[in-house]
Amino acid sequence: MRNAEARAVAHQAAARLLVYPDPGLRAELPLIRAAVAARRGRPFRRLAAFLDHAEATAPEELARHYVDVFDFKNRRCLYLTWWTDGDTRRRGMSLVRFKETYRRAGLEYTDGEELPDFLPAVLEFSAHTRGLELLVPHRPALELLRLSLTDCGTPYALLLEAVCATLPGASPKDRAAAQALARGGPPREDVGLEPYGPAASRLLPVLNGDP
Repeated sequence: MRNAEARAVAHQAAARLLVYPDPGLRAELPLIRAAVAARRGRPFRRLAAFLDHAEATAPEELARHYVDVFDFKNRRCLYLTWWTDGDTRRRGMSLVRFKETYRRAGLEYTDGEELPDFLPAVLEFSAHTRGLELLVPHRPALELLRLSLTDCGTPYALLLEAVCATLPGASPKDRAAAQALARGGPPREDVGLEPYGPAASRLLPVLNGDP
């Protein structure tokens, strides 16, 4: 996607929709819908399809599904460095690099509940900076997550399809191609991650046109 403003809106919308669907998120759905409906392209069609699902699903059912999809399966992990480092010692340095990237942009990551590589936070950063500094290097992680979500049949796959469609180049067609892109995927010494908290970091929202 060449239009940086449209890409920022897509990333902000996906960031909002990838957090735990608490009542606060439910209240934001009309704003997200309006922002998505105002734009065209594959990412926005995927986002609109997920919004259809979210709006048609009872809040308690949507929340239960989110937990089933994300909280207990490493292979559907929303923390990007897990895909490159697993749960290994070197992951700590990767997380430091995320924080340093935020600082260079004049932002301080202060969310005590989530790690700085939490995908919704990274998407919010991308939306704020209008850049792909953290997303492109982790394209393999995003593609593997997309395929894992597709395999389990969850509508959340639509959100990863939307995000991947905003990045340069075509997505890998299958898991073998994605794993080749990732050069083998995460290390095998991973031991699992703690369940996620309910909210993503809030950097600067752009859905309503804020800079």
